[in-house]
Amino acid sequence: MNTLIMKLGATGDVVRTTPLLSQLGGHVAWVTAAKNVVLLRDLREGLTCVSWEDRHRLPDVKYDLVINLEDTLDVAEYLKSVPCRQLFGSYADNQGTLQYTDDAKSWFDLSLISRFGRAEADRLKFLNRRTYQDLIFDGLGFSFKGQKYLLPAETPTSLSGDVAISPEAGPVWPMKNWAYYADLKQQLEERGLVVNVLPTRKTLLEHLADVKNHRCLVAGDSLPMHLALGSGVRCVTLFTCTSPWEIHDYGILTKIISPLLGEFFYKRGLDKRATTTISVEEVLSAVLAHVHGTVSTLRA
Repeated sequence: MNTLIMKLGATGDVVRTTPLLSQLGGHVAWVTAAKNVVLLRDLREGLTCVSWEDRHRLPDVKYDLVINLEDTLDVAEYLKSVPCRQLFGSYADNQGTLQYTDDAKSWFDLSLISRFGRAEADRLKFLNRRTYQDLIFDGLGFSFKGQKYLLPAETPTSLSGDVAISPEAGPVWPMKNWAYYADLKQQLEERGLVVNVLPTRKTLLEHLADVKNHRCLVAGDSLPMHLALGSGVRCVTLFTCTSPWEIHDYGILTKIISPLLGEFFYKRGLDKRATTTISVEEVLSAVLAHVHGTVSTLRA
């Protein structure tokens, strides 16, 4: 069995796709963004990982299965040159238009290339209560039963403490940047906890170590959350504009959902109301519950 996975980014989405590796026998080749190669290299026997720029280094074989989880035309056009027996996911038709296979519709109907258009895709995404892994596994004929993320060994760092905070979500999703991280940090420190804001690191493996060196992580729907889930680190995640239901909690994640989630769902602009509707008190309570061992995995 030879399988090719096309999942380039974002990095958190790559990490949450790694449970598939537990289901695929034989040799698996994975094409990803260059910065993500370090997270996939040597995760299991029979795995070859290359960057998109180095895709010419892929094994010269006919693949039994190609899994394309990207929604971009360049990847779909490239796959026209890759011999395979079965394709799952997106592809380019003869007119150069992005389509997707019927067995992948549970996921791609909710995507930017949905056959229903963007507005209806977002509506369906808001109504969806299945996790990303469940949707992908089911389309491929597998059963998702909580298979864990696979992560590499970290590069040790000296940063450690009780609570790690990741306040920056990047420019694409400014409404993920909750307004009260500084207040939360102060209140946690007043209770004697060691709290660190995660720094920017040179490598993802150092970033992984920083997450693992803490008892609890507080963040938005982001890469640090996925690194915590893959490392068994308890976490509190604030959902202000993306789907909380697509994230499998693995029994260690508390989801705090904005009461205005529906208004700002998958919108990429900035309305400060989205960053202020979740109170410090609610997040503080959830973090302390993790630190002291009494946890609810869903708060609305």
